[in-house]
Amino acid sequence: MTGVPASAAGGSGAKPVRGGKLGTAAVNQASLWNIANLLTMLRLVLVPGFVMLLLHNGGYDPAWRSFAWAAFAIAMITDLFDGHLARTYNLVTDFGKIADPIADKAIMGAALICLSYLGDLPWWVTGVILFREIGITLMRFWVIRHAVIPASRGGKMKTLAQGTAVGMYVLALTGPLATLRFWVMAVAVVLTVVTGLDYVRQAVVLRRQGLAAERAVAEEAAGASGAAGASGVSVEPGESGAAEGAGPVSGASGARGVAEAER
Repeated sequence: MTGVPASAAGGSGAKPVRGGKLGTAAVNQASLWNIANLLTMLRLVLVPGFVMLLLHNGGYDPAWRSFAWAAFAIAMITDLFDGHLARTYNLVTDFGKIADPIADKAIMGAALICLSYLGDLPWWVTGVILFREIGITLMRFWVIRHAVIPASRGGKMKTLAQGTAVGMYVLALTGPLATLRFWVMAVAVVLTVVTGLDYVRQAVVLRRQGLAAERAVAEEAAGASGAAGASGVSVEPGESGAAEGAGPVSGASGARGVAEAER
């Protein structure tokens, strides 16, 4: 916490409502060292540890690959909780908004690149998945001032399929399980491409709607100002209904939504 009472900082001092919509004050007052951020930091620390475990002893030792799988599994599990905790308990911070999406992509990207380096996974699979993940993340930031792209069932299935497939490839599987992991990865790649195209469509539509809404508000404000000028009545900024930041989503309510919307 900041160490300053909410009333002294300009807030009401009321306890944040669980699951309530976050405001700027909630973002500013959340402590950096909260449980959500600690889980994100743990995921970031696990990335180099996972890489060292996976590549140890040439990268083909079943025991060390089992340890690498354990690190990967912990990272995936914490990925499910940190954003949810941040939104539910008003623990959103600037650090979390930046570090959470980085941690999400870092562990998956590290696993894919290492597996391709070892020859276990074709480089084109790694390229397709990473291109989609990075591209969609950038696109979410592109439209976040207008709206947060909502979570979809396909996006959640994609995340589950990717995590399962990569986890199976990290393990030194043979026989029928090795064949099974190939098909799980095939499903993950298909879902990656299909959901990626759907998110592009949603982003374009949301941006167009947001720009149209902004133009409508601006025209309404201009019309109200013109009418007030003609009648000799002054209009203070904000009285025309064009309050600053009154778009579909505020920056605070979109925090961590960029990383969580696909789950």
